Amino acid sequence: MSEQNRPLRGLLESDPVVVTAGVSLLADALRDQAVQVTETQWQPPPPGTEGDLARVMGDARRVEANRLAFERMTAAEAVLTDVVPASQSLGLERGTFLHAGPPVEWERASGPLKGALIGAVLFEGLADHAEDAEKRLAAGEFDLEPCHHRGAVGPMAGVVSPSMWMYALRDDVHGNESWCSLNEGLGKVLRYGAYGPEVIDRLHWMTRVLGPILSQAVRSTGPIDIRAIVAQMLQMGDEGHNRNRAGSLMLLRELLPGMITADASSSDVAEAVRFSGANEHFFLNLGMPACKLATLAAEGIPGSTVVTVMARNGTDFGIRVSGTGDQWFTGPANTPEGLFLGDYGPDDANPDIGDSAITETGGIGGFAMAAAPAIVKFVGGDVPFALRATRTMYEVTTGEHPVYQVPVLGFRGTPTGIDVTKVVRTGILPQINTGMAGRVAGTGQVGAGLVTPPEECFTGAIAALAAAVPA
Repeated sequence: MSEQNRPLRGLLESDPVVVTAGVSLLADALRDQAVQVTETQWQPPPPGTEGDLARVMGDARRVEANRLAFERMTAAEAVLTDVVPASQSLGLERGTFLHAGPPVEWERASGPLKGALIGAVLFEGLADHAEDAEKRLAAGEFDLEPCHHRGAVGPMAGVVSPSMWMYALRDDVHGNESWCSLNEGLGKVLRYGAYGPEVIDRLHWMTRVLGPILSQAVRSTGPIDIRAIVAQMLQMGDEGHNRNRAGSLMLLRELLPGMITADASSSDVAEAVRFSGANEHFFLNLGMPACKLATLAAEGIPGSTVVTVMARNGTDFGIRVSGTGDQWFTGPANTPEGLFLGDYGPDDANPDIGDSAITETGGIGGFAMAAAPAIVKFVGGDVPFALRATRTMYEVTTGEHPVYQVPVLGFRGTPTGIDVTKVVRTGILPQINTGMAGRVAGTGQVGAGLVTPPEECFTGAIAALAAAVPA
């Protein structure tokens, strides 16, 4: 055999593996002949984007800029340093409320966001009843601002008011901080748009009892490495968005010594421990700011096409991209498809809402479903879908996370650093798993499911990136 044919040696000694692109006719024919086939999801870029896409992909800065963005994302630390009220941590003024997703006015706000804002106004004592709160919100008496504009994140409606206690996380590598409110549990809760008396009473208890106890616990036990917990929970069947069982227990293990010695009555300590231990999403509100710190580290790199924010307010889905800074690119939020609670059905579900897609932006959540196949029991789909979802996300990301790994894929790093050029070029949209809020204000949670962003977020980003390419 000649030297030039040496690479072909042994080619016919093993079964062929075929990779196909485009329509599935060829793949189906090969499978009928017992040939192993890997289908790639590919389609032409959306009409009218070809020129912008070519210009961005030809940007001489892009490869190095994306390498730097990925390097910063995966090097970012996430350490829980304190638990403090939003008035202190974020400088949130009375009458100002943060919310999830891109900016939105009251008139365009979704039902669950309106419900959460009504509840927050009642909680802060700025109105005597729901009708008064809604009237004052509609009149524009209060300031509304996205959580992301202050470096924070909020699950579902994401509403934060000055009296709410916040987890404070820090990345000393890049000098960034991020915050998130405490998790209320499931069911009729503020973040799902409920605002009944039980919701307001729980918020007051969290402010009076839970927040101060958690604050003492963190300060007495010392900083807690949240990134390390995320890495470990992926080895234990969590994906970090809708499944946080292992992460919540590991966090409670770290906090428990400080909680039981806190300066509070024994009944308050017992209730705080019981509430935290019974809440399977206790950890979510720390995983989110941990991912926010990772994406914050990647912001503002000229020429980078890496996504740094994916967020939804129940009306719009918005993204931000490293190379375009604080600019939002939005489109109508899609409605998740999945499983419903009780008698609720598709007509009861609101379009996608929440900042929790920061988990997918940071390389976990829906991007790590292969690490948590049990998640499909909660959001729909099946185990092969969970595996396929993670494998597919490698096609639209910059690299594999060196710390967050998927055991079933041979400890391959999770797909991290969404690249808008790859999304537009392939037509593959990021996979998100999420809870579903009721469409009508005050309903609460109605289910959980799967969703993707609207394509126009990414085509809009491509147009802006193209305009920023140096002549």
